[in-house]
Amino acid sequence: MIGIGILNATQALLVLTPGAGIPSWLHRFKTKLWALIAPVSIALVVAAIALVPEVADGLTWFALLLVPPGALLALGWAMRGAKPVYALLAVAAFVVALLDVDSPTGEGAAAFLTALSCITLGRLLAGLVPATPLKLGIIAMAVIDFILVFGNQLQGPNATLNAAVPAPGLPQLQFLDVTWARMGYGDVFVAGLLGGILAVEGRRQAPAALLVFVLCCLWDLLFLHFNTLPATVPIAVAIVILEVVYRRAASSRALAAQR
Repeated sequence: MIGIGILNATQALLVLTPGAGIPSWLHRFKTKLWALIAPVSIALVVAAIALVPEVADGLTWFALLLVPPGALLALGWAMRGAKPVYALLAVAAFVVALLDVDSPTGEGAAAFLTALSCITLGRLLAGLVPATPLKLGIIAMAVIDFILVFGNQLQGPNATLNAAVPAPGLPQLQFLDVTWARMGYGDVFVAGLLGGILAVEGRRQAPAALLVFVLCCLWDLLFLHFNTLPATVPIAVAIVILEVVYRRAASSRALAAQR
């Protein structure tokens, strides 16, 4: 249960920490099509691994090559309060993850890097895509995740991906592993993406992060009956709740302005 609590807190922190804005040279790549990354990625990865298990090995290398730079950017630029010097923490974490792969310390360092990379990815996508398509993409991803998990279609490919390593002695950065509790990259990615969206919209991220933590804890009560749960669902539910709250607040302000 401790590990599950840490993972829930990680999702909440990923909602809390992303900043807003992207480099001007990236503006040319703005398109709503990036919103498809969330729903398409889970379906594509699951289908690919189910058909060709060796795809999982390639994804571990993909994570190993891209997660550390993403973590560097998170500490040096993407998160609120970031400073370039903080990126040295990511370097230190990567060294620990490399030198002490199978220890709790090494696994914690690897999880730290993986989570940080989601801050960068969330900020970038939120800067490239309007908020509404991204929110709909997260909800669609959660629906697909829900169907796959409770249809017992995700567990096999997920186990294959979790067992894959880039090479003996190298860390696994394609998921978070904390004291016997595991969370897939997609689950933390959507949390970072929600944080990025809220930052771009100028919304308060702290209340949303608290909401996400509470929803995650409530959702995880289902572990009393199930071994695997789609951790994207609490993020999608949070989006719906927040949208209702924001719309009601806007309506109240509009009515007050008319009086």
